[in-house]
Amino acid sequence: MTTNPPTAAPTTCSAAAERMRRYRERQRVGLRCLMIELRVTEIGALVRNGFLKADARNDPYSIEMALYEFFERTLA
Repeated sequence: MTTNPPTAAPTTCSAAAERMRRYRERQRVGLRCLMIELRVTEIGALVRNGFLKADARNDPYSIEMALYEFFERTLA
């Protein structure tokens, strides 16, 4: 029994195809991707209410996680 090596290189997706794949996956699980603007005062409110540490108020990922926590506690 012999195994033939693959004759074609693995295909790669274009950037557009990858974006569409992620979009469809988000739709399938009921998610939407949004870009929002926050006021400094709104970020301050996340800090005051304990969703965000004061030293992380300039970290986009920390703000994102704080918003997720806020949504989970207030909308669930």
